[in-house]
Amino acid sequence: MKKSLWLGLVLLLMTILLAACGSGQPADTDEQAGENNSETEAAEKQKLIVGTEAAFAPFEFLDKGEIVGFDIDLLAAVMEEAGFEHEVRNLGWDPLFVAVQNGEVDLAISGITITDDRLESYDFTRPYYESTHMILVPEGSDIKSATDLVGKKVGVQNGTTGQFAVEKILGENHPDILKYESSAVAIMALKNGDVEAVVTDNAVVNEYLKNNPNDNFVGLEDPENFESEFYGIMFPKGSELTEIFNEALTTVIENGTYAEIYEKWFGTTPDVETLLNAE
Repeated sequence: MKKSLWLGLVLLLMTILLAACGSGQPADTDEQAGENNSETEAAEKQKLIVGTEAAFAPFEFLDKGEIVGFDIDLLAAVMEEAGFEHEVRNLGWDPLFVAVQNGEVDLAISGITITDDRLESYDFTRPYYESTHMILVPEGSDIKSATDLVGKKVGVQNGTTGQFAVEKILGENHPDILKYESSAVAIMALKNGDVEAVVTDNAVVNEYLKNNPNDNFVGLEDPENFESEFYGIMFPKGSELTEIFNEALTTVIENGTYAEIYEKWFGTTPDVETLLNAE
């Protein structure tokens, strides 16, 4: 075969092979590229550790070993809006504050009231829940208001605003104030007759009454002695996450997600305007 013919055939074959390669699909289609990007974004999401005390139904409590509740659902929605993965750890009430301050967890949510004292050591988001205190007593009790707690043994959760509210009436560290590690333990003390009343958050009292009608307890409101207060998500002082979560929480409140979660757990419509206007 002539050399010129041989070279022509080689060139023709190379042209055909190059054309075949060019006609194939690219290594990543748009759909595949999108999937790869999603996987990359998911891998890059920062995982935050969240502390709580899972003994404060309906905000956070254990159900078959799983931490559930209003706070937990709200946290998930805010985390999604902010673009973070997260893990919730059940630490207990007092250890919760130490863990946030020491950086053992990135943030905490556990029905934590925003107070001036706590703002000196921690940062908070905007309020996400308005609360007040109630008195839980047996039916037939002669306790009708907060002032009737004088001379009675009163159970409270240690280190909470419920304790502080009772101390305003009975006096700080009064011997009639019995402090327990959780509201659930304080209520158990009431059932056992160790105390004559328990003071804790209204949502906790109402949840307990709903789920335990045979205990023959009643809940007492006293707006004259128990002021309204607000819960917030708590961060270490100076945390860069505070503003990120504040914006995400605001979005969740404004877009209707908060109302859906609230209605799921409390069966009523929340006063969103009060939350948005609260400082």
